[in-house]
Amino acid sequence: MKTKILLVLIVAMGMLACNNESNKKVDPMTQGPSKVEMNKVDERYRLFVNGEEFFVKGAGCEHGACHLVDDHGGNSIRTWRVNNRKNTGKEVLDEAWKNGLMVMMGLDVAKERHGFDYDDEEAVAKQFESIKKDVIELKDHPALLGWGIGNELNLRYTNKKVWNAVDDIAKMIKEVDGNHVVTTMLAGIGKDEVDYIREHCTNIDFISIQMYGDIINLAQRIEEAGYEGPYLVTEWGATGHWEMPSTEWGSPIEQTSSEKADAIKLRYEKAILGDDVNCLGSYVFLWGQKQERTPTWYGLFTEAGEKTEAINVMEQMWTGKQPEHMAPRVVNAIIRGKGGRFDNVKLNSNTEYSSLVEVKHSDLAKFKARAEIMPEPTELSDGGDFEERPQTIEGLILSASTSEVKFKTPSEKGAYRLFIYIMDNNNNVGTVNIPFYVE
Repeated sequence: MKTKILLVLIVAMGMLACNNESNKKVDPMTQGPSKVEMNKVDERYRLFVNGEEFFVKGAGCEHGACHLVDDHGGNSIRTWRVNNRKNTGKEVLDEAWKNGLMVMMGLDVAKERHGFDYDDEEAVAKQFESIKKDVIELKDHPALLGWGIGNELNLRYTNKKVWNAVDDIAKMIKEVDGNHVVTTMLAGIGKDEVDYIREHCTNIDFISIQMYGDIINLAQRIEEAGYEGPYLVTEWGATGHWEMPSTEWGSPIEQTSSEKADAIKLRYEKAILGDDVNCLGSYVFLWGQKQERTPTWYGLFTEAGEKTEAINVMEQMWTGKQPEHMAPRVVNAIIRGKGGRFDNVKLNSNTEYSSLVEVKHSDLAKFKARAEIMPEPTELSDGGDFEERPQTIEGLILSASTSEVKFKTPSEKGAYRLFIYIMDNNNNVGTVNIPFYVE
């Protein structure tokens, strides 16, 4: 009898495994679209996915470790474009669906600051048709949450016809896809844009706002702009490089990974969770890594794929629980006898120095260190555009520990940074860098 029961269990488990494997192979498009709506319930604006309330706990991510958003308690990712040079829109949606995530799909709308002319009716019509093709292709994917038309189209622009183009796209989406919400992403929020969008963009469901250090004043900025409707915060995170002080030679001073984590926690509690009426949730920036002034400024991951303390913070905010493995607290770093990040450090060329690092963790013995020196970037990006990462100068790091880094300065005059990474075996990392000038 026991043998028969055991055989039945084995067969049943085998069938379940086959079914699970079969489900993985099913094209998500055969599932049909998710029904996404925005409703006002008990005087609170909320998104609903297939009838269930959906507060966005999201991160900006297009490729790489996007699936880890779910592992850390998030429920959505946001993209900036349909095809990101590594993955198609469908591939992004498929991966999200497999990992239980919804996608706010970005529709890349040309920017005036990049030379696009919204008085050129032929170019505007061509753009419209290209976007319509993408919408029709992806509109029935079950992982699709909504459409984000353009990104920061108000950044250094003059021609308000861009908002007419946005509304035409939104109207088209409502006609061909009746299952998803539509928004547009603004750099900050101002009364001029709000007034114009209110009158000329009647087909978007709500606006999306993008702010960095100033997001702590989000409620005040929204009130000053006269906006009273629902909104998403689709970019926020570390203090922007333009919001930080600079050295006397113009290098912006970057916060340590722990200073960023503390700021992100405060901003999420005050700005995102602080508005329980109109805020639909947010997308923290960036669930990945990018070069923008430095390779460590905005990414919640390093280039090596290590997780910074900001990810610990987001997991705690999203789940209410502290992660089992925490990144180290990086308090500060200085160059012995010369000062730290805010001291306009100037060093002699081709000379040996040491940097003292202050790190805190309950089990610091499990951590190790690495370091690198690179010149400051010379071709600087604008508004988050692509920026070339400077090459690490090999042979300058003499030794690195969790308390001290010994290094030699470059032989050529100019602006540089010493980057220090403190990492463990659980893929956690703390970062700090010191800008310095070789005389």
